[in-house]
Amino acid sequence: MLILANALGVSDKFWVVGYSTGSVHAWAALRYIPDRLAGAAMFAPMVNPYDSLMNRGERYGTWEKWTRKRKFMYFLARRFPKFLSYFYRQSFLSGKHGQIDQWLALTLGRRDRALIEDPIYEEFWQRDVEESIRQGNAKPFVEEAVLQVSNWGFSLADLKLQKKQRGKGILNLIKFFLSGSEEEYTGFLGPIHIWQGMDDKVVPPSMTDFVHRVLPSAAVHKLPYEGHFTYLYFCDECHRQIFTTLFGTPQGPLPVNNTIEVEQTSLDDMQVQEDASTQDDFKTD
Repeated sequence: MLILANALGVSDKFWVVGYSTGSVHAWAALRYIPDRLAGAAMFAPMVNPYDSLMNRGERYGTWEKWTRKRKFMYFLARRFPKFLSYFYRQSFLSGKHGQIDQWLALTLGRRDRALIEDPIYEEFWQRDVEESIRQGNAKPFVEEAVLQVSNWGFSLADLKLQKKQRGKGILNLIKFFLSGSEEEYTGFLGPIHIWQGMDDKVVPPSMTDFVHRVLPSAAVHKLPYEGHFTYLYFCDECHRQIFTTLFGTPQGPLPVNNTIEVEQTSLDDMQVQEDASTQDDFKTD
């Protein structure tokens, strides 16, 4: 992310967006490059289903929503990742792309089911899949699956905003008062917004309950009757609500820079003059 941001000349802080299993990378950004981030917008964020911080209810509420095939995939990713290549060649790389729930061994709610059966979504899904497997390589899919159930090198608890503990002893206390420094905090200081469909069976609400318990400062937006896909795909009003929540009420289009208009006009004039000159040359010939 840093390489991309620097290559694009992004010097200001930027937001990260995490959706479903892609949230792994958003969580990592919050942990390792917090000074570059303005905030995070998360949609049905996935966490490690084997996370030791999950309590019994959160773990049960997650696993009981999943199909046997999906549970088996996570078992392979955790214990025998080499066998995942065969799994993906029978699904992702098979060339036969059926409905997303069968393809990814997903359990879907009523509204998600209705969405994926829509011809517009089916066309989008086919194009999306074909692009993602263009190279025909199973390795990236295996790496992502293994990463999902591995030790990330940090815990979500590391992102919790809390006061930094001072060193013990009278000398540290005197040093603190003499320096006149303010309280220091650890964790991610910016806003974290989470949108969670309450009928989501891909990333069940119990996962977001776990995240909110560990990160109580995160703003959770619970969406009744919404599934894993319905709030994010082909819903302009949903997108307006999201951007309004993050950035406030829209203020209309940005003012056009007159300098740019003048420069564009001059370029157009130059093109017209060049075309006219070319025509004169043809006439001369």
